[in-house]
Amino acid sequence: MKIEVLFPEFCNLFGDLFNVKYLQRCLPEAQRIDTPLAGEPAFAAGEVDLVYMGPMSERSQEKVIEKLLPLRRRLEELLAQGTAFLLTGNACEVLGSYIENEDGSRIQGLGLLPLHARRDMMHRHNSVFLGQWEGQEVMGFKSQFTAAWPEEGAQGLFPVKKGVGLHKGCSFEGLRKNNLFATYLLGPVLLMNPCFAQSLLAAMGAPEAPLALQPEVQAACAQRLRDFHEKA
Repeated sequence: MKIEVLFPEFCNLFGDLFNVKYLQRCLPEAQRIDTPLAGEPAFAAGEVDLVYMGPMSERSQEKVIEKLLPLRRRLEELLAQGTAFLLTGNACEVLGSYIENEDGSRIQGLGLLPLHARRDMMHRHNSVFLGQWEGQEVMGFKSQFTAAWPEEGAQGLFPVKKGVGLHKGCSFEGLRKNNLFATYLLGPVLLMNPCFAQSLLAAMGAPEAPLALQPEVQAACAQRLRDFHEKA
């Protein structure tokens, strides 16, 4: 099994690379491939079981779009055939239609996900989120200079119970497309939400893989949810 981490020297904010480290604990035989921005992605020439990309600076977004644009058709092919993707933080914006700056100018994305984002660099949004995933509660933290708007055909990832979705008033957070999971939740989200981690493992082709540190992770998740409900 192969896990490809795209551009970890840039896409590494908020400690989200621990999502991958946790997956490695769940799948100790898996091969981790760290692809630098100057390198050739493994998915371009072969098959991988998960493509992961984490949050990055706004300047890095433009570099990543430029890097991935020649591989757009290959990414579209992988999405169609059900390859698993996990995008956290603002990584989803790279695959969206466009990113709009405050002055109205636009940075064109890859156009693989039905959403667009708008930047507001003078106002960072920080909040706690509570949603649902397959009948269970999920939670996480948001810290971003953008809000996103879903477009026609968008499938939400986490229905909102409390907090802000893709933008204020949106009924869901994140997007799903086949086995691609994109969320602004930081954390890392897999350690915080074992039910979601188990679903990602299934999408990768390892539905029977046990969750690493399962008793501890489940107990920590239950405590965080109790704290959230008590303070909300």
